[in-house]
Amino acid sequence: MASEEIRKKVEALRKEIRHHSYLYYVKDAPEITDYEFDHLYRQLVDLEKEYPELVTPDSPTQRVGGKASDDFRKVRFRKPMLSLANAFSADELRDFDRRVKEGLHTDHVEYITELKIDGLSMNLIYENGSLVQGLTRGDGRVGEDVTANVKTIHTIPLYIENAPAYMEVRGEVYMPRKSFIALNEERDEAGLMPFANCRNAAAGSLRQLDPHVTAARNLAFFAYALGDIQGLEIRSQEELLKQLEAFHFQVNPNYRKWDSIEGVIRGVNEWEQKRHDLGYDTDGMVIKVNDFAQQNILGATVKDPKWAMAYKYPPEEVETKVERIIVTMGRTGVLTPSADLTPVHLAGTTVKRATLHNMDFIHEKDIRVGDHVMIYKAGEIIPEISTVLKDKRNGTEQVFEMPATCPVCGEPVHRIEGEAAYRCTNPNCGGVVREKLIHFSSRDAMDIEGMGPSVVDSLLAYHLVEDPGDFYRLKQEDIEQIERMGEKSAANLVAAIADSKGRGLAKLLFGLGIRFLGAKGAELISRRFGTMDAIIAAGVEDIQETEGIGKVIATSLYDYLHDVKNLAVINKLKDAGVLMEDVKEETEGRAFEGEMVVLTGKLTSMGRREAGDIIKRQGGDTQSSVTNKTTLVVAGEDAGSKLEKARTKGIPVIDEATFLARAGVRQ
Repeated sequence: MASEEIRKKVEALRKEIRHHSYLYYVKDAPEITDYEFDHLYRQLVDLEKEYPELVTPDSPTQRVGGKASDDFRKVRFRKPMLSLANAFSADELRDFDRRVKEGLHTDHVEYITELKIDGLSMNLIYENGSLVQGLTRGDGRVGEDVTANVKTIHTIPLYIENAPAYMEVRGEVYMPRKSFIALNEERDEAGLMPFANCRNAAAGSLRQLDPHVTAARNLAFFAYALGDIQGLEIRSQEELLKQLEAFHFQVNPNYRKWDSIEGVIRGVNEWEQKRHDLGYDTDGMVIKVNDFAQQNILGATVKDPKWAMAYKYPPEEVETKVERIIVTMGRTGVLTPSADLTPVHLAGTTVKRATLHNMDFIHEKDIRVGDHVMIYKAGEIIPEISTVLKDKRNGTEQVFEMPATCPVCGEPVHRIEGEAAYRCTNPNCGGVVREKLIHFSSRDAMDIEGMGPSVVDSLLAYHLVEDPGDFYRLKQEDIEQIERMGEKSAANLVAAIADSKGRGLAKLLFGLGIRFLGAKGAELISRRFGTMDAIIAAGVEDIQETEGIGKVIATSLYDYLHDVKNLAVINKLKDAGVLMEDVKEETEGRAFEGEMVVLTGKLTSMGRREAGDIIKRQGGDTQSSVTNKTTLVVAGEDAGSKLEKARTKGIPVIDEATFLARAGVRQ
C-alpha cells in the first residue's frame, strides 16, 4: 500500500511531466533536455509499477496502452457537430456578411478568421479534468469512439487543471507534413499504397486497432471549439481560444479579429500563398462571428451554422506530360517507378519528376508514357499525379509494365502476396547491396564524408566491400588502387570512415537499413535501451513498449537482429570499434546559441539539412516556417515568401556568406 508521501510524489511527478510535455509539444519551448525528461518519466513508470493502485487513466504513462475497439463503437453527441457552408469568392463572403447583418439587425459585426486545418474533426470529452472519451465527427450526430488512439496524441492533454465538471473540446486532428512524407516513404518501402494526402493519413492513423501504430504516426491536434459544457462562461470566439490555450491545448496561432468583411477578405487573400510555408496542410479559412450572443441569435440550419463560413482555396495544380517512366531500386530491393515530366513550375519550384509509388497506383490512375497529367504537391512538398487527361490522348501513349527481371542483377522480380511492391528477392543483388551501402554512409545515418554513390560503385567494382562492416576494414592502399582515387583522397576517406565510428547507436540502427525503422524510431529505441546488446536481448513485446514504436517495427527489428547474417555484420562492426551505445548530442560552439533559425531559398555551399546540423551543433535550432519564435532567417538564392514574412515581422535576415562566417565554415 502506497504511503501518503508516495502518493504526493507520484502526483508531483505527473504535474511536472505534464508541464514539460506542454512546453515541448505545444509551445515548442522545452526547458529541460530529453535526457532529463526521460529520467522524470522513468521515475513515474517505476513508481506506478511498484504501486499499481496509483495508476490512473489520465497519467502520462497511459498514453499508449490497451487495444482499440475492433468495431469503434458508435456514440451519439450531446450537441451535433455541424459542417460549414463553403465560399469560393470574395462576393460570396460579402453575401455571407449581408445575411449576418440582416439576421442581427446591425451594421457592425466583429469576425474571427482561423486557418481551416485539413484533418479529421474530433470531439474530446473531459470529466473533472480527465479525458474520458475521444469521438470522430462521424455523420455529425453519431461519432466513433477512438479514445485509445486519441490518447497517443501529445498535443491533447490527458488531464486539465481547473477544468469544469464536464467539457467537450472540439478541434482537428492532423498530420504534420514531415510526418506525412516519412510515413509515405515507409509505405513505399513496405510495398503499401501511399496515402493521398495528410487528411487521409490522419484518418487512417486514428482507425488503427493498435494504438502503438497511431503513436508512431506523430499526429497533432488544434483545438478551436466547445461542444456541451457545464460550469464555464465564454462570451466570444476570441475568449474561447485564449481559454483553450490556458487549458494547455494547442491553438493555431494564426487567428485574427476583424471589424469588417473587407478586412476578412484581405486576410483570406494574404494566406492563399502564405499557407504553403506552414508545416501542415490547410485548404482554406474559417470565418466566424466573434460574439457568442450574436451566434445564438443567428442559429443554424439542419446542416450548418448561420454564423460561420468556410472559404476554400482552389487546389494548386498544373498540367504537364509524362515523358518516360523509370524504375529505381531501394535498399530492401523494392523497385519504385517514377515519372520523368516535362519541366513545369508548381508552388514555387520547377518540377521534373513525380513518384508513382507502385504498379497499383499506376493501374488505378491508368498512367501511361506520353499522357498529359495534372500534378500537385502532396504535403506541399512531394510532386504527385492527381489526374490523367485522357481526352488529350492521341493513341501514341504506351502502357507501362514493371520489368520481369531485376534491372541490376537480372534475377526474376516478384510481387509479394499482400503487398503492392515488386522486389528483387536476390539477397546478393548488386543493386540492393549498393543502396544499403549508400544509405549506411548517408548524412542521416553514419555520415561518412566523401562516401557518395560513385565511390560506393567503385568499391563494389573493385570487390573491396560487400557489407557495411567492410568499410571499416579498408586501408589507404586498398582505396588508392581505384582509378582517379589519389593518395590524398584515399587518406581523407579512410579518416572519414574512422571518424564515423563514434556516431552512436541511433545513427547505426538507422544506417543498417532495417525495414520500417526510420531515423526517429531508431532514436527512440536507442534512447530507451542504451546499447545494441540490450536491444538484441529484448523481445518483441519489450521493444514495442517503447513509446512511438508499433508491433510492425518491433517485429521487423527483432527479426533483423536475430538473423545470423545480420548479426555477423553487427559483430564485424563491433570488432572494428564502431560505437554500439547511445550518445548525447554535444554542441560544438555557441555561434547560434538560443537562436530559432529558418532556412529559406537555395544555399550554394551546402544543403539545408547540413546547414541545420551546423546550427544545432552550435547551440541553435531550426524551424520550417517563420513564426513569432523565429529569431533569425538565413536567406539563400530565390528566397520567397518566408523572406518577405521575416522582413514584415522585423526578424533579422542574413545571407549565406554571413551565415558561413558566423558558423566558422571555410568556403
